[in-house]
Amino acid sequence: MSYQDWFRQDRLPHIYCSGCGNGTVINCTLMAVDELGWKEEETVFVSGIGCSSRASGYIVTDSLHTTHGRALPFATGVKLSNPDLNVVVFTGDGDLAAIGGNHFIHACRRNIDLTVICMNNQIYGMTGGQGSPTTPAGALSTTTPYGSSEPAFDLSELAVAAGANFVARWTSYHVKELTRAIGAGMRTPGLSFIETMTQCPTNYGRRNKLRQVTDQVEFMKNHTALRQKLDRMRESGQKVPTDIIAIGEFVRRDRPAMGVRR
Repeated sequence: MSYQDWFRQDRLPHIYCSGCGNGTVINCTLMAVDELGWKEEETVFVSGIGCSSRASGYIVTDSLHTTHGRALPFATGVKLSNPDLNVVVFTGDGDLAAIGGNHFIHACRRNIDLTVICMNNQIYGMTGGQGSPTTPAGALSTTTPYGSSEPAFDLSELAVAAGANFVARWTSYHVKELTRAIGAGMRTPGLSFIETMTQCPTNYGRRNKLRQVTDQVEFMKNHTALRQKLDRMRESGQKVPTDIIAIGEFVRRDRPAMGVRR
């Protein structure tokens, strides 16, 4: 079985804009699922509302396209009702960290046996290009026309602090690393959080001098560094540029997990 067999052909073509990074994340996820040998009838995809959250509807397994910000409570119910199921959550930065922020923190705290994949395009891409909790300081959006004056949430560090067993961050440029990280998260009991920085040329890129898809991809290539390298730089007194994004595996631990059949 190829990862392409996991797509629901009758739902294609998809709704994503040309150059959107979400398709790459879906492909990486399904490649990881296929490599693990999961079965359709034993797997459920859950999502909330937003560009990223349309992903679950393109996959042949049972899926739930839930209300805005509530993907994690729905996924918790699925997992607790049947711990034998493999439950994967697709979400975006607005869906997860704004209206769904409270659920995100407590899902990590409870360490529920879910794989949560966040497509972070740093903006509300579907509803008009408003600033989200991860919009960088100074970035333009429809609600921050003079540049965001607020610091952005670091979702991966938040997940680590809240108690998730596995946390990693990559980008839609780092496809091999992202696929491996998703697979590692799926194999780790407890809550696994994989954050993926994705390009949004339609709503983020064109407002922030990254109009071409290649501009955003090149930015992710050239403005990322392994978290461990950045930590060593800080420890040695070196200054880390403020626009560098930490990537890599943030934590892998063995806290007791909820929703695992014992």
